[in-house]
Amino acid sequence: MGNVRTGEIRALTGLRIVAAMWVVLFHFRPLIWEASPRLKDDLAPLFDAGAQGVDLFFILSGFVLAWNYLDRMGSQWSGRATLHFLWLRLSRVWPVYLVTMHIAAAWIIFTLHVGTVPSPDVEKLDAISYARQLFMVQLWYEPFFDGTSWDGPAWSISAEWLAYLLFGGIILVVFRMSRVTRARTLMLLAFAAALPPTVLLLASGHLYTPWSWLPRIVAQFLAGVLACAAVRRLHLGKRAQYAAGFAATLLTAAIVGILYYYDANPVAGMVDPGGVVALLFMPLVVTLSIGIGSLPALLSTRLLVYGGQISFSLYMVHEIVHTSWNWAVQEYQIDLPASVQKLVVVSLIAAAVACAMLLFHAVEEPARRWMRRMVDFRDVQHDVHTGPPAAESNRLASIDQARDARPPRSSARAG
Repeated sequence: MGNVRTGEIRALTGLRIVAAMWVVLFHFRPLIWEASPRLKDDLAPLFDAGAQGVDLFFILSGFVLAWNYLDRMGSQWSGRATLHFLWLRLSRVWPVYLVTMHIAAAWIIFTLHVGTVPSPDVEKLDAISYARQLFMVQLWYEPFFDGTSWDGPAWSISAEWLAYLLFGGIILVVFRMSRVTRARTLMLLAFAAALPPTVLLLASGHLYTPWSWLPRIVAQFLAGVLACAAVRRLHLGKRAQYAAGFAATLLTAAIVGILYYYDANPVAGMVDPGGVVALLFMPLVVTLSIGIGSLPALLSTRLLVYGGQISFSLYMVHEIVHTSWNWAVQEYQIDLPASVQKLVVVSLIAAAVACAMLLFHAVEEPARRWMRRMVDFRDVQHDVHTGPPAAESNRLASIDQARDARPPRSSARAG
């Protein structure tokens, strides 16, 4: 897109909170259905598929990292640059990961000493599990992700860490591919890269099979990287950008429509037929990254961009809020009328968001800046002269600003 190769794509930042809330609602749905059975009739197809918000995160991660690092790391191998990249990724995820991991451990210990209902995760609280989780490798030894982490969602961070370790090699290959491959071919390769999880789903009828997490992270992450390489070769005029924005709206409607279609028309032998919508995630990310118009504009609003910024903290903390309430209900045999249950569900989700905001401002951002200063003296100078830096993506030129600065073109072409 023009000459800008790094920076925040605000619509994709806003998409992060949509993906995070999709996962949150997936986990909270038993409480939601109990509080409002009518909502189950209306929203079950959408909420039941919320676990796939993780797949959307995997694609987003590959796309955004390629957007910021393809030129920096792709032209030649550099051990120093790779280590620098890995440290910056650690600075982004490790602080919140460690805090929520230890909160989850403290909660398990709390249930051992208070009441009569110890957490079912008590048996997982051992030294080996601690060491594996500390270094974010706990998932690498297990065919299924359930029960691998004290804080349930942390399994996906272990998967992401594997993708980060592979990124230095992936980016070398994709950089060279992008120099000799047209944009539409790269887009087709990105679509093909995203296929393995869906192929496995169609073969077994299940989204969760032994080691299925591995093709999910590798395939979706690689698809995101390839899709970004394709986008960087595009030169779009305003008409094409508006068309992409409209296509993003259609893709969103198609995702929702497919989920409701399969709910009304179940497929024999298919337990998770709605999983096929993952094939539309990569085109959705692409069209949002290059499009303008209603949906990209909505996701680029200040509120949703802020939501995207706190989305990782929300993703990591919400299940702790959820499981602690479930424990309290069981321990104290809480039985509330439906009207009060509705208020409780809303309050729990609001509490999760509030905890996410606290984590973001008190842990995620300060720790990220502190860890960055260890390897990047320029950030120290920035702090001394101008105060705290903003998030990495905000300090770089925004792609949205680049669009506005570029003269319009009448057609789109692949490089």
